[in-house]
Amino acid sequence: MTQYETVSTDAGEARITWHAGTKPWAVLALGHGAGGGVEARDLQALAGALPARGVTVALVEQPWRVAGKKVAPAPKTLDTGWRGLWPALAKPGLPVIAGGRSAGARVACRTGRELGALAVLALSFPLHPPGRPERSRAEELLSTGLPTLVVQGGNDPFGRPGEYPEGPYELVEIPYGDHGFALPKRAPLGQEEALGLLVDGVAEWISALR
Repeated sequence: MTQYETVSTDAGEARITWHAGTKPWAVLALGHGAGGGVEARDLQALAGALPARGVTVALVEQPWRVAGKKVAPAPKTLDTGWRGLWPALAKPGLPVIAGGRSAGARVACRTGRELGALAVLALSFPLHPPGRPERSRAEELLSTGLPTLVVQGGNDPFGRPGEYPEGPYELVEIPYGDHGFALPKRAPLGQEEALGLLVDGVAEWISALR
């Protein structure tokens, strides 16, 4: 069952699309990236698969997307929007896993512990801008203070799995995937197979949090 909820925040009105879990024990809150919304293939795959496994998935649209703007605001404003949404995410009374893709993953990493999240899921964490490995954002990932899972495409120009520093997190690689987990036609596995690896990796990690 899908339900929509509009939430007022200090950054404007945000929207949550709730995908209710079967006998849920946790909520997985997922924010989108700076270049797209909750229609991203990884977010939709998780929202489609995890409710049957006892996890309610909340797809979060930041106020700038709800307002129809094309460019994401500064990280501080994204954090403000996420903080404003948190009471609605926690309202079901279940543990909340903070997550998101790309810019949304950074928000979850920066705010998870202060908001009382159970853990952090970072999809396509943008370790650095493409071609600029010296501008590392690793500190955001390494300082979550919570159980953290990174799911990264093998060909992500924002940071390939081999570029990640050692740290207190787990990492699942989606072979051949780019920043949006799209695979080239020459890849020896198909798109659905890749999304299946993503879903299974996230589901296994979440079940270990119980």
